[in-house]
Amino acid sequence: MTTGGRAIEHGFPHLDTVRSALHALFKRLSYDTVRTFDTSVPPVDVAFDDDEDLHLGAQRVAHAMVRHLHLPDARAVITFREMEHAANVELTAGPEYFIELNDRFRTHRKDIGAALAHEVTHVALHRLDLVFPGTRDNEILTDTAAAYLGAGWLLLDAYREHGPFSQKLGYLTPEEFGYVLAKRARFFGEDPAPWFTSPQAYEAYTAGAARARQDLRRPPLAAAGWTARLRYAKDRRAAQDPRRPGRPPATGEDYAFEGPSPLRVSFPCPACHQRIRVPVRGRLQARCGLCKTLLDCDT
Repeated sequence: MTTGGRAIEHGFPHLDTVRSALHALFKRLSYDTVRTFDTSVPPVDVAFDDDEDLHLGAQRVAHAMVRHLHLPDARAVITFREMEHAANVELTAGPEYFIELNDRFRTHRKDIGAALAHEVTHVALHRLDLVFPGTRDNEILTDTAAAYLGAGWLLLDAYREHGPFSQKLGYLTPEEFGYVLAKRARFFGEDPAPWFTSPQAYEAYTAGAARARQDLRRPPLAAAGWTARLRYAKDRRAAQDPRRPGRPPATGEDYAFEGPSPLRVSFPCPACHQRIRVPVRGRLQARCGLCKTLLDCDT
């Protein structure tokens, strides 16, 4: 959590780790399991009235997260205390869920759902044995999984900047949350934009969506921009040059030619970032073997 006068980081500094997290999520869960998360946690399930009992309400929201993330139904023990971070969860074998929330949420109940989304996702990933080395990368994995599986839109909606007051939950930047949510929106056909109550969250989602669209315009995808296509054609000619014996050089920001004959090109799937290899033979369609996305290519 970032509050008060502390600066909130913006942009896409963790994009490589986010993409690795999306890839790892599909590999660990499989396409069929990921598809079961086609509906996000609805706002009504995490709404928190001022007159609702604090602990009972937090338990209710925690159960909504547990159900959404397909975890076993068990008692959620929620406590509040002064702490540096927004929340903490005990990663035990269960069956109960022990979660501590920052005392600040006693008066900022609107954001309890966001904090619980992150912590319950920690539990889900722990029980899947899906973990990244290092605290930073593992927290980015957790934020990415929460957003892509339909609970983490709340983390972006908790981002607010009003004069001297600022707040952000999670380890991704607001724009990176927008990037992951835009990836989810395209894959599932579910637009989270109407749920945002924070104007800054909507702006970050828009910026993230613009960055996600760039992934759809990289060669050899047919929708690549003109400048990128010219660069790709130049690299392809170099890879096909008979005066260059052996393996063609890896060229381009994302794609790499493999050969020498028959020449192939590999590139990351714009949805799950699995490497895809196709022959260099002009227009064709390729289906990602991991996330089943059908891609129009011009190789």
